[in-house]
Amino acid sequence: MPAIWMIVSCFLFACMGVCVKLSSGSFSTGEIVFYRGAVSMLMMVALAALQGQRLTTPHWRMHLSRSLSGSLALCCYFFAIGLLPLATAVTLNYTSPIFVALLLAAFFGERLRWPVLLAVLVGFAGVVILLRPTLQPAQWLGAAAGLGSGAVASLAYISVRELGRVGEPEVRTVFWFSLTTTLIGLGWALASGVHRPDGMQLLTLLGVGVFGGLAQLAMTRSYRFGRTVVSANLSYATVVFASLFGMLFWGELMPPSSWLAIALIISSAILISFATRKAR
Repeated sequence: MPAIWMIVSCFLFACMGVCVKLSSGSFSTGEIVFYRGAVSMLMMVALAALQGQRLTTPHWRMHLSRSLSGSLALCCYFFAIGLLPLATAVTLNYTSPIFVALLLAAFFGERLRWPVLLAVLVGFAGVVILLRPTLQPAQWLGAAAGLGSGAVASLAYISVRELGRVGEPEVRTVFWFSLTTTLIGLGWALASGVHRPDGMQLLTLLGVGVFGGLAQLAMTRSYRFGRTVVSANLSYATVVFASLFGMLFWGELMPPSSWLAIALIISSAILISFATRKAR
């Protein structure tokens, strides 16, 4: 079941990406980040009220670590997008499963068998082939930011797991992250200028927040109840869904190499699932 929650999360994140792409021509990155956080935050407040859950927490230090690392990763990711080709920035951001595996081995004493590491590398190879990234010598600052987004995001994913282990509900975890994102996005938006959306634009901005919030809930549940490396590796599926949406909405044709990449990504998910099941 945790694997299914991660696949659902990947699909919802891809839907959020469609809304971001539709909004990016009319709104600044800061505005989109603000809507991403604010709508999700309001959703979590309503959901907590329906479930009778408190949003206050005794584990505020852990939430602070998760929220700041996740928000910093988001900022690094958007900074990289501004300096790099989108394919390169996305590929560098998707190094996070590799960093997750390394961090678990280095600091949490988890034994990672070679099939698990092989599966992570196979999945990343699929992402590289699918996105066909390019990097020019003058783009190393953006490359460092993109790689940093993957590294810092791995800290956020491990923090999500630790919050789950101490019994923090998904709604509370997503709320505090969304609140932090809202504050950062608000400051960014005020600095870059605020635009009033029309009806259709408002729908796409709401889509960013709704899909993003639901995706965060599904992702948090996957990390809470599943194996961290498995959940992190399955996040590669977001690239597959995003590529398919690109074909559907923008007529982006996929060459044979892209279908090979999708096969590698799916194979990596199957391999890591079998490897971790055998280890248990």
